[in-house]
Amino acid sequence: MNDLAYDQVEHARIVLESLGFDKERSNERSARILLALLQLKPGDSWSSATAPLLGTRAIMDWIRDQYGVDYKPNTRETIRRLTLHQFAEVALVEQNPDQPDRAINSPKWCYAIPPRVLEVLQAYGTGQFYGLVAQYLREQPGLISRYAAARSLERIPVALPDGRPITLSPGGQNRLIKKMIDEFCERFTPGGQVLYVGDADAKWAFFDEKSLVELGVVVDQHGKMPDLVVYFTAKNWLVLMEAADSHGPVDAKRHRELATLFGQSSAGLVYVSCFPDRQAMRKYLNQIAWETEAWCADNPTHLIHFNGERFLGPYG
Repeated sequence: MNDLAYDQVEHARIVLESLGFDKERSNERSARILLALLQLKPGDSWSSATAPLLGTRAIMDWIRDQYGVDYKPNTRETIRRLTLHQFAEVALVEQNPDQPDRAINSPKWCYAIPPRVLEVLQAYGTGQFYGLVAQYLREQPGLISRYAAARSLERIPVALPDGRPITLSPGGQNRLIKKMIDEFCERFTPGGQVLYVGDADAKWAFFDEKSLVELGVVVDQHGKMPDLVVYFTAKNWLVLMEAADSHGPVDAKRHRELATLFGQSSAGLVYVSCFPDRQAMRKYLNQIAWETEAWCADNPTHLIHFNGERFLGPYG
């Protein structure tokens, strides 16, 4: 790293420390990420900082090209979790300002410096900077609350069959999961007990571990759970449902994974691939495993059974 690059990284570290970040969040990695978000190359004046929309991969590539530090693909999660998420929590960056309801697992997920923060950072190196920082820090709790409230408004409210309310992160498959709970469960597992709801944002949006244990299922937190697990008490079935619009259906491989994960269940296992509509299902028709069910949210009163001797029931 040449002198100009070293100096610019040090400036970024000073800025982060001035904003109250601890040692971990003001280290060289975080400093380079801030520079990428501001598009500040070695030697650039901070007054020229900009605030484009950047994904994690784009940030890593820019740092490699401008500062000669090549972060390996396996460090992507570290950058996202230990720096970008920390920046977002204190409103230093905004996530998806162009589309707040973007799915958490979308490849278009992006970050940008908000205009109010950009105004402060562009003043670095001038006599106004520390005064603007002090003013920003006084405003910061309000900014954090405002951004948090906006994110909360975007969340999807869901009522479980027993009336308990939960919320799911916006966008992506979670809108389909809501329909699975609202539409499928009402029709095909009436009186059923929801034991697990997945959410890409929090992974375990709802998890009734005690009831699963009572059915003989002990789930490893690292195990790959289906998107929705419902215990249909009237039939003693454990219905394992996948929201297949983005990750694919219950294919032969997934069927084996779920059969292993829930292999000790005292309830019979039923596998259901769920789609937003038949057009989405058509893409996966040749992948759906035999002896499973398929359901389309646009025709919620119908099920499609893939072979086997019975309709909507366990095998084995």
